[in-house]
Amino acid sequence: MSGVAHHLVKRGLEATHDRYRSQPFGQDGDDKPFGHPHVVAAALIITAVAWFLVASAISYTYGGVVATLTMIESPTATVLKVDPVEPEEADAPLLSADEKKSSTTEPELFYIKSKPITSKMRTTIKHLKAEAGPWSRFRGLQVAMVYHFVHHVLFQFLTVLFGGRMLSQSFAAVFSTVILCRLQMLWTHVVISAPTEKRWYRRFPTLAQGKKILVPTAVWALAEQAAIYMPVTLFFAFGLEGYFQNPEAFKHLSNVQQKSVMLATFTVMMSGLVTAVLVVFPAKVTLKRVQASLLSEENDTIVPFDRTFGGKVQPEITGGKGVVSMLDAWKTFDWAARLRLVGLYAKIFVIQVWTTIFFVSLAVFEVRMINGDYVLY
Repeated sequence: MSGVAHHLVKRGLEATHDRYRSQPFGQDGDDKPFGHPHVVAAALIITAVAWFLVASAISYTYGGVVATLTMIESPTATVLKVDPVEPEEADAPLLSADEKKSSTTEPELFYIKSKPITSKMRTTIKHLKAEAGPWSRFRGLQVAMVYHFVHHVLFQFLTVLFGGRMLSQSFAAVFSTVILCRLQMLWTHVVISAPTEKRWYRRFPTLAQGKKILVPTAVWALAEQAAIYMPVTLFFAFGLEGYFQNPEAFKHLSNVQQKSVMLATFTVMMSGLVTAVLVVFPAKVTLKRVQASLLSEENDTIVPFDRTFGGKVQPEITGGKGVVSMLDAWKTFDWAARLRLVGLYAKIFVIQVWTTIFFVSLAVFEVRMINGDYVLY
């Protein structure tokens, strides 16, 4: 999402720049030059920074915190017991004690399923504020900043070590993610747990816990790389790079050839989406749920969470492994929760697109206002 938004902002600013470069004087043909370049630059920088902060906040709060809570929340239900009411009419038949006992109706049980807290973004944020305060939407932010900084440094080091080529970058990304698996699990635990006085750096998972998530972390990291390299591989396999480097070549193709190129382009785009939905999505959900199963017993969760995963996880103290398997982690994530998570990601995408459109429009408006194209009365 951030890559798409970055591309839209870049294209919007380039379009504005090209417009004024091609028309350096006033739009009415007068001699007014394109003035105030420093003011324009300052306005665009401030707008770009504001867009980055807003887009990052949306991505972290909803794509990080809320999405993680959606992945681990377990549905809850309430059982109501209703006792039968004996008739009190005056003409009710008189029954003996034995007859009353034999005719007594069994109490009725009503099973009421509660609506998940993460069913809506608004209800999730409201719940977080009530349980952890107004800044709870940014819970775990310190851990996330440390993780991404260390991951970036490690990734750059391993990329150079492996040779700096495209494939080596993929290996570097996977190894960096696996090496920092404990730090990533710490972020998950901070996000899903109820507020505690213990600082985050004192809650670091043990080495034994880290070993239990090595495989799920590696699977997720490989899935992400597959979502990146699948479209890239098809892009070059179909020979589309020539048409992007020289768009005029596309115009000289026949109708059949143009349709073939358009179909190939569509296939490339869909391959990334399909890989993300069918591979990355399950891998990420599985990883988060495996991480959540390793949350210490002394920490309560901020949303309802079944630590036993339907009885499939037994504590180590009773002879169990103390962690859910990858298969059970995915199977216990029912279809209602999956659809809820997909809906959340769709909403985040729409919000980010509209946010980007707003800031690009604001940037264009600022440039034209500063240079006198628009006059406010």
